[in-house]
Amino acid sequence: MQCSLLVEAFAKLPQPHPSDDPDLFRAGLQAAMREFRDLVRERYTEGTLQRLLLFGDLSNRRAAVMALALTGTMKSNLVLARALRDPDPLIRDSAADALWDVWFRGGTSEQNWRLQQALLLNDPQASIAALAELIQSAPTFAEAYNQRAILYYQRGEFPPAVSDCEAVLRLNPVHFGAASGLGHCYLRMNRPRSALRAFRQAVEIYPDLTEVQEAIRQLESALGEEHHDLE
Repeated sequence: MQCSLLVEAFAKLPQPHPSDDPDLFRAGLQAAMREFRDLVRERYTEGTLQRLLLFGDLSNRRAAVMALALTGTMKSNLVLARALRDPDPLIRDSAADALWDVWFRGGTSEQNWRLQQALLLNDPQASIAALAELIQSAPTFAEAYNQRAILYYQRGEFPPAVSDCEAVLRLNPVHFGAASGLGHCYLRMNRPRSALRAFRQAVEIYPDLTEVQEAIRQLESALGEEHHDLE
C-alpha cells in the first residue's frame, strides 16, 4: 500500500505545458512539492525510500528519487550515487539533482543555514571568509569545501581550489562535482595528466557527464592515450 501511495502522490505533481503561465506554474509546483514532501515525511522512512530506489519498479524508483531529493540526508548519499547508473535516464538525472540537494543538507541545520548565507554574500572574498569559518567549526561538511573551491576557481586561485576539491573527495568520494572541478583546476594549471585522472574519476561516478567525457577524449588524443570506455 505504501508503494502505491508514493507513486500515486508522485503522479499528481503538475507537469509543464506550453500554454502555462511560468510564474503560476512555478507557484503551483512549489505548493504541490511541499504537499508531496509532507506526505513522504509522514508515511515513509528514509530506509524505505532507499530500498524503493534500489529495488523498486520504474514508477517506484522515479517517485523514490524525488522523495529523497526533498527529504533525504547524507545517509542516502551512496544509494543516490548508485542511481546515477540506473537504466532510466530520468532517474539518473533526478539522482544527480537529488545528490546536490542532499550535499547542501550535509551538515546540521545551523551549518546548512550558514552555508546558504555565505553563498548569498555579494563579495566573493567575504564568502570565502565565511566558508573558512564554517569549515573550521564543521571540518567534515564536504559541501562547504566544495563551494569554497568553486569561488577559488572563479578567482583564478587554483592551488587552494585543488586542495579543497581533494578535501571534498576524501569526505565524499562520490562527489562528481568536486572530481570534475579538480580536473578543470588541473587544466588551468597545465597539468593535463592530472586533469585526465580527475575527469575519469568524475565519469566513473556519473557516466552521463557528457562535457567531461568530451574533455577526456580531447586529453587522451592530445596525450596519445587510448580511450577508455567507462560506461
